[in-house]
Amino acid sequence: MFQKYFRVFIKVVLFFIARVKIIGYENVPASGGFILAANHLGRLDSAMLYYAIDRQDVIMPVAEKYKDHWLFGPLVIALGGFFINRFDADMHAIREVLKRIKKGGIFVIAPEGTRSKTEALQEAHSGVAYFASKTGVPIIPVAITGTEDRLVVANLKHFRRSQITVRAGVPFTITPVKGVQHDEALQAATDEIMCQIAAMLPEKYRGFYANYPRVQELLANA
Repeated sequence: MFQKYFRVFIKVVLFFIARVKIIGYENVPASGGFILAANHLGRLDSAMLYYAIDRQDVIMPVAEKYKDHWLFGPLVIALGGFFINRFDADMHAIREVLKRIKKGGIFVIAPEGTRSKTEALQEAHSGVAYFASKTGVPIIPVAITGTEDRLVVANLKHFRRSQITVRAGVPFTITPVKGVQHDEALQAATDEIMCQIAAMLPEKYRGFYANYPRVQELLANA
């Protein structure tokens, strides 16, 4: 229930501080489990995903450093979230994510692991590919622009609304990762996920993946 009220609050706040454009919403399933993998530019990214997705079963792990924060700590708990240690194999959190996905939840993850200091894509971790391989659910790549903290703060200071775009791509699945080439397969799947995101972003946001041949292939076929 709290997610419902929080979503209303987010929509009211964003109405005053931003113009939000949602593209590809038809690619987001109305039911069933899936993984939503997005780039991470700023603090508004999480709010944008609550703004765009009208479902109550969002799974969003949050970095453990926010656990004792006076605002974010209680808010995460109220939203049904949980904290995860990003630097170690947090088996409790991993099991919790797998359980919720298999029950039909939406797992929201930023493969880069943290906000990009360069405001462009960073090299991603393989966690998203791991969860996709373990559950077999579809992955929806999401490209977000306009949520950079620097730009949002500058616009607020000048009483301007930020221009934010959230673009959802076509769902796809990856082959379950097995065998001796486990790490290589996870890396290949991670690269595919990030290339899908990069191809939906303007050139200046593609960062680490800008020169990947797969990105150029996706752009050519768009």
